[in-house]
Amino acid sequence: MALAAAPSAVLAAVGRPVPALVSLVLPLLIALFFRDPERTAPPDPALVLSPADGKVMHAGPARAGEAPPGRWLQVTIFLSLFDVHINRAPVAGRVTRVDYVPGSFVAAFRPESYRNEHSEIWMDRAGRTVVFRQVVGVLARRVVTRIKAGDMLRSGDRIGLMKFGSRMDVFVPEDAELLVRAGQTVRAAETTVARLVDQPGARA
Repeated sequence: MALAAAPSAVLAAVGRPVPALVSLVLPLLIALFFRDPERTAPPDPALVLSPADGKVMHAGPARAGEAPPGRWLQVTIFLSLFDVHINRAPVAGRVTRVDYVPGSFVAAFRPESYRNEHSEIWMDRAGRTVVFRQVVGVLARRVVTRIKAGDMLRSGDRIGLMKFGSRMDVFVPEDAELLVRAGQTVRAAETTVARLVDQPGARA
């Protein structure tokens, strides 16, 4: 923000007040993009929360070629430039894997964007596995993942961010109940995207 505001400061110093005010748009947009509002997650541990703000592009059986090995339901969320880009844990539990996967940089709203560069995070929630991915877009050339394998997280904990428009995928076991639909707007740590079914004998 300071670097983006430097041109405005220079223009003001040389007596160009109108261009100085106009050039303040850039640091204001950056401040808007990196905003980090507080969120309160629902207390039910069986809920899978949205890990990102945005619009649901897909909610249903995992699409061919996109899911990790196994049988999953998939929720895909598109983040526009105007959405909050701080990402949060969809469930409480232990991080078992964090994998960086190189790839392409096509627009995140395109179906083939699942091949884009991404960070894939695996979590164990009382014996059930939830996988989610921070996927870059055509402008978002970097994801920031601030967790590692072995970390214990609460639902809604901040896990990182994606820069300048991206996509988030969430994969839950196929016996979970999906609670969102395509076209729906979701909010990180507040909107429930699915409900997990505990396996018999699973630990609490």
